[in-house]
Amino acid sequence: MVAGGTVSGAGAPTGPDPRTPSAHQLRLFVALAEELHFSRAAARLFITQSALSQQIKDLERRLGVQLFDRSSRTVTLTPQGRVLLADARGVVAAMDRLSHSASTQARRLSGRLVVGTIGAEAAMPYTRAVLSLLHERHPRVQIDVRSLHFADHFDALFRHDIDVVFLRPPVPDGIEVQQLATEDRLACLPASDPLADRERITLAQLADRPVIDVPPQVPRVWWDFWAVDPRPGDTPVRYGPVASDVEGLLHLVAQGEGMCFLPAAARDLFPRPGVSYVEVTDLPPSTAGLAWLRSNRTEPLIKAVASAARCVASA
Repeated sequence: MVAGGTVSGAGAPTGPDPRTPSAHQLRLFVALAEELHFSRAAARLFITQSALSQQIKDLERRLGVQLFDRSSRTVTLTPQGRVLLADARGVVAAMDRLSHSASTQARRLSGRLVVGTIGAEAAMPYTRAVLSLLHERHPRVQIDVRSLHFADHFDALFRHDIDVVFLRPPVPDGIEVQQLATEDRLACLPASDPLADRERITLAQLADRPVIDVPPQVPRVWWDFWAVDPRPGDTPVRYGPVASDVEGLLHLVAQGEGMCFLPAAARDLFPRPGVSYVEVTDLPPSTAGLAWLRSNRTEPLIKAVASAARCVASA
């Protein structure tokens, strides 16, 4: 070891090479080469003219070449300066990219997002697209997907057990929804029902069929929509037994205990023995969406997944 700690081992330097220019000096060099005027370059760089001149002289000393010819009136690049300018610009551009990349990484979110789904929403293409885009934008966010029953897909939001939920509106007060898709609804009938073999039917033809009900804790605004209650002409809806999820719903339909209305995707995703799906000509369509508590809309993870949902919806 040499006294002073500047050299260790076989003559290896421990500090920066004094001949190496700084990125800051190269940035000053590029600016002066573009302006060819010390005063204008200094103003552009928000430094004093004397500081710029001193830094350029130090850069020339480090490089061992003269970069500019100076006179009382003009500043011009030397031949060596013109050659080195392209390299200096490359270094400055690389440093800018590095700084931008580091800033992006610093802004990336981390944490855990708990996502609820109901029915077959986890399998829908828009759900996969939203979660894929969220992962692409924020790879450090852990995504935890949970399947929910009719009775808890709203309560889980209000209890803060989940952060967002892919569902089928309408929703109760206090919840916001980003719509993702629109889809027809179908009548889900027992295969033994005389209407089950029809290609299309009307709501009036279903007036006397009991509709499977849901547990009392499910917001009525949601199930009234799915039960089509009230019916055109204020025809009363007669309710049958209660189901807490789609499988329970389909089981009761197959047993002939009642009927229900489901999104058209159910025909492909939930084919079941004893169950038939029939188009209803005068049944309004349904929507699918991503929902979160209005009070949580400014939370970083909620904003991130809502942004991904808006991007998917617009596409």
